[in-house]
Amino acid sequence: MARKLVIFDWDGTVMDTVPKIVNTLHKVAQYHALPPISDDAAKSIIGLSLETAVATLFPEQKDKAVELAKSYKRLYKEDTTPFTVFDGVETLLADLKAQGVLLAVATGKSRVGLNNLLAHSGLSNYFCLTKTADDAKSKPDPDMLQQILTELAVDARDAIMVGDTGIDMQLASNANVPAVAVTLGAASEAQLKQHAPLALCHNYAQLSDFLLSEYVNAELSQ
Repeated sequence: MARKLVIFDWDGTVMDTVPKIVNTLHKVAQYHALPPISDDAAKSIIGLSLETAVATLFPEQKDKAVELAKSYKRLYKEDTTPFTVFDGVETLLADLKAQGVLLAVATGKSRVGLNNLLAHSGLSNYFCLTKTADDAKSKPDPDMLQQILTELAVDARDAIMVGDTGIDMQLASNANVPAVAVTLGAASEAQLKQHAPLALCHNYAQLSDFLLSEYVNAELSQ
């Protein structure tokens, strides 16, 4: 069965931004004199909308979520942790688009944040639709994927979600969209396996083999 639509998460899936996000969250804790957080705790909230993420990470500061989110945005811009697109991303996007597959993004980033990274990465022309935390309810609520499916007139069973976190896997499950997990970002292989994804890929070569060979090319050979 071939897919008509592939939906990508952004952080830790398309772009290697997890270290920058984690470092920024540490700086938020330091700036507000909050108890230190672990890297694993910081990674666990990646994918959520920003205010939901900081309220989850710092539960005793829920009433200050807006203030913490503002600090995060400022500190994220100031942070100098390097980030780049994962190897093989653009090649896969180009191959999928050439086969007529629709490409979309579903991310917990803000609209401004995603647009900045789309421009930085040079990948914006590959995606026909993008949804952010400003456009839909926070992951793992299915709203974000449901909006994409509705606007592109694609049935859930004809789409596939690619993500790097349990939150992405839950999002896909809640929207009845099959999912593929990549171990490039926030969650470990063991954590991702708990969600029984269709495939577990450690790099874009494996992801490309799965999406192109098992799905797109399968349809062409029928």
